[in-house]
Amino acid sequence: MKQSFLIKYGEIGLKGKNRYLFEDALVRQIRYRLKNLSGAFHVHKAQGRIYVDCAEAYDFEEVVTGLQKVFGIVGVCPVYKTTDQGFDRLAEDVIAFVRETYGMSNHTFKVEARRSRKNYPLNSMEINCDLGGVILDAFPEMRVDVHNPDIMLHVEIREDIYIYAKIIPGLGGMPVGTNGKAMLLLSGGIDSPVAGYLIAKRGVSLEATYFHAPPYTSERAKEKVVDLARLIGAYAGPIKLNVVNFTDIQLEIYEKCPHEELTIIMRRYMMRIAEHFAGESKCLGLVTGESIGQVASQTMQSLLTTDAVCALPVYRPLIGFDKREIIEIAEKIDTYETSILPFEDCCTIFVAKHPVTKPRLERIEKSEIYLEETIDALVEKAIQTTEVIHVR
Repeated sequence: MKQSFLIKYGEIGLKGKNRYLFEDALVRQIRYRLKNLSGAFHVHKAQGRIYVDCAEAYDFEEVVTGLQKVFGIVGVCPVYKTTDQGFDRLAEDVIAFVRETYGMSNHTFKVEARRSRKNYPLNSMEINCDLGGVILDAFPEMRVDVHNPDIMLHVEIREDIYIYAKIIPGLGGMPVGTNGKAMLLLSGGIDSPVAGYLIAKRGVSLEATYFHAPPYTSERAKEKVVDLARLIGAYAGPIKLNVVNFTDIQLEIYEKCPHEELTIIMRRYMMRIAEHFAGESKCLGLVTGESIGQVASQTMQSLLTTDAVCALPVYRPLIGFDKREIIEIAEKIDTYETSILPFEDCCTIFVAKHPVTKPRLERIEKSEIYLEETIDALVEKAIQTTEVIHVR
C-alpha cells in the first residue's frame, strides 16, 4: 500500500459548474505549500477528489502542518492507496491498516464504504458487512458500534482503493486568489495581521502597505512588520510589502492641523497613499484592522470620515470583534508574540492627548486646507521613495 493524503474541501463543493476553477486553485495552493518540503509529492484531482501522493521519504508532521495552512481545506485524511486485486486482497489490506494504525486493542469500529466505481462486484452495504466480519475475525477484542465508534474506517472504491480512518481538521475558507486582491494596511499591532489572515481566508490575495516614521520609529519596528507579513504569508502566500516613509507628512500635519484631529487626518492620508498603491496593483479594495469603538479613530463617525477619501471599498474583517476575540486569533496564527514586541509604529508616536471621537467631515476637510500648499508634494515624495519588500 502507498501513503497518500485525501484532501477534503467544504464550500468549493457548492460552486456548481464553476467548481473545477476552485479545485484547480486549491491544487495550485497545495503544490505551492509543498514545493519546498523534503520529499516528492504528486497533487492531482480524480473523480471529484484531490489527492497528494507521497514518495517513500517525507516528513509526515511537516506535510500535515503545511496542508493545515492552506485555505480551502476542511480536512486532511492520511490514506493508504492500493489497487483492486479482489475482495480477499482488500480484506488483507484493511487488516494490515488496522493493525499498523491501532495495534491489538479493544476499540469499537464502524466500516463506511463508498463505491464510486459501480462495476465493483459488491455494493457499499455488502462491503461494510463483509469487511466488518473480517475485522472481527482478525481482532476478536474489537466490537462494532454504528452510532459512536472509536474508529470510523473509510474505504473508497474508485479506480484505486483508498483506506483511511483519521480526518485532521483544516482551516476551511476559500483558496487564496479566487476572490481577487486587496491592499492591507499593515501596522505592527495585533489587529491588522489578524484582519489580513481573515480576508485571505475568504480567497483574497494580499498586498500590504506599512507607514514608517524614522527617526521616531526604529528599523526594528520595520523588521517587526516584515516578520508579521511573513507570518501572514504562511497562510496567504507571498506578500508585496510597500514601506512608506511617512515622517514628513506626519510632521506637517502635526504643525498645521488641530492636535485633536491629528489621528483622523493622518489616517486619511494613509488611506489615500494605500489606495494609490492598490490602484497600481489592481487591488479591489483596502483592508484594515479596525473594530468599532476600540479607540478614538475607530468610532462610527471616525470611520465614516476616514472612508470619505477612498474610491475603493474598505473591508474591515474585525469590525464586530472585541479585543479578546482578536487576540485569540492572533495567538492561533502565531502573530501575537511578534505584535506585542515593544517597537512603536507611526500610529502610536503622534497621538493627541484628547483626540476627537466624533469628527465631522466638513470640519476635517476645513482643517486639511492648512496643508494645501505642501501636502501634495510630500505625498508624491513618500510614494516615490517607498521601499518595496517581497516577503515570502
